[in-house]
This record gives sequence, C-alpha cells and structure tokens, in this order.
Amino acid sequence: MLLPALVAAVAGGVGAYTLYRYAHRPIEGLAATVMVTVPYGQSFGKTLARLESVGVVRSPRLFEALARVRGYDKKIKAGEYSISADMTPADILEMMVSGKVRLYTLTLPEGYNIAQFADIIGNSGLLPRAEFLQAATDAELTREYGIAADTLEGYLYPDSYRLPNGLGTRHFIDILVGRFWTVFTPEWEKRAQEMNMTVHQIVTMASIIEKETGAPSERKLISSVFHNRLKRSMRLQADPTVIYGIPDFNGNLTRKDLQTPSPYNTYTMGGLPPGPIGNPGNEALEAALYPAESRYLFFVSRNDGTHHFSVTLKEHNMAVQKYQK
Repeated sequence: MLLPALVAAVAGGVGAYTLYRYAHRPIEGLAATVMVTVPYGQSFGKTLARLESVGVVRSPRLFEALARVRGYDKKIKAGEYSISADMTPADILEMMVSGKVRLYTLTLPEGYNIAQFADIIGNSGLLPRAEFLQAATDAELTREYGIAADTLEGYLYPDSYRLPNGLGTRHFIDILVGRFWTVFTPEWEKRAQEMNMTVHQIVTMASIIEKETGAPSERKLISSVFHNRLKRSMRLQADPTVIYGIPDFNGNLTRKDLQTPSPYNTYTMGGLPPGPIGNPGNEALEAALYPAESRYLFFVSRNDGTHHFSVTLKEHNMAVQKYQK
C-alpha cells in the first residue's frame, strides 16, 4: 500500500525502509493512555503539534511523511481519541481517519429552553456555555437556517445524542437543527398549511403544550383547548408563556406578573406569543398539528400531574374551587 507514494517520501529525505519501520513500531516512552482532541476544522499541522506536545509523536517529520504518503493528512476527523502505548503511528492515523472517536451521551430534555440547554451543554464539556448561547440567539445565524425568527428557540430538537468532543459550535448546532427537520416532515408542513398556520406558529403552540402537559396522554386534549380558544379569539392565558417573558424568574408567579403586559403574556395579549418558549419534542409537535376533537375551553391542574377539562367558565370555576382552593 505504501509503494506507490514511497518515491515522494524518499525524495523528501525519508527512506522507504525507515518509514516502513516507523509506521509499524509501537510508540516509545508513552507510559499511559493519552486522550487527544482534534477540534472541527483544525489543520493537520496543528494536530501534529498537539500529538507531539503530549508525547504521542516523537518524530514529527516521519509522522507527517507517513500521513502524506497515505493521503491521510487532509482526512483526519474531528473528535477525541484514546491513544495507548501499544499503538503504532499507522494505527493512530488509521483511527483518526476512520473517525473512531470517543462519544459522549448528551440528553436534552423536551420543553427545555435555550438557556437550560446551554447549562447542560456547558456542564458536559462538549462546548462552552457562552459560545452555544451566543450562536443559538444569533438572529443572522437563525435566518441562515431558513427560520423566520431571532433565535433558534423551538428548533433545537430535544433528544439523547451520542456526540464526539471538538465538534465546534456551528457543527454542533447543525446536528440539533438538522434533527428537528428530520422530525418535522414535509407531511407535517403540509398539515400546518391546511390549518392556516405557519411552521413557526405550530412550533410555538407545541412549546406551550409541552410546558402545560404533565400526563403525556393529555397532550392532544390540551392542544384542543388552545386551538379552540384561538378560534374564538379568546386569550390563551397560559402561565408558562408569562414566565418565559420574565427575565430571571424567581419561581413565584404573582398576580402582578399576570397583569404586566409583555409580548409573551398571553393574559394581556391575544393570539400566540411571538415565538416558542422552549424546544418541544415529537409528541408535542404532533399534538399541535393533530389536536383532539373537543369543545373544551378550560383546564385546571388536579395537582397529580393530570388536569380537569371544562367547556364552560362556570364548570371551570367549580373545578378551580375543588382542586386549587
């Protein structure tokens, strides 16, 4: 395999036999396993310098010649690699070209907002919190994804991911947004059009449903309440939207909060808020698109994760008295 390009190596001052021996001899002087991260888009030169600095490469000239002979210098994939003393330079290059990287499990829960995602991602060590937050709230970047909004709220799909270290911010977000569009199929886009709603409105509705749902079986019923209220030009009066619009919310929603106008206060404004209040999962998106058939206009928590649904205000007030007071 080496023969077709060995002439070039010899011309560069590296003998074919020397290069062959170097390629197949285990690393000398490496006492333990070393973890090396190759960031997304990093040049071969910087990767080689990193390998040399941690003692994996003792002869950078030979390592570079071997990489160029095999055509690997432009094929190394980003990620975190585990390199042990029994590996040869050829083994290391093969591993880095094949992308056999260490993968980390990252779980992003349904309904969490961008700031909450940023906390999880920052704590995982896969990406600095500030870098993720800045990119996810960059209006220009959001529009590059074809999303008519100022942030990516709602379009960072919640799921369990297996990701390598060193992806880089843009590639990292590409994966999350790409997963959203895998779930939100063209069939669903067509359904949104049939409902005279935009994708953005559906995602916004789904994010509210996600926050209001305790029992998964109730998602489509809760969706029916919100759709029924919109059809009757009734305000949604959803507490989670008010909370989303309060900077540094302290956990105590007051009467004053409900009466203070904001773009996200669905007690003081009609219709949907300007955008999602979190990142909904598959079931919430489906519920927003296919609500249950019902006449319900109200619901109140039973304090056990489920809700009591009502058609009339009188019935709703009685349920509030029963379950909340």
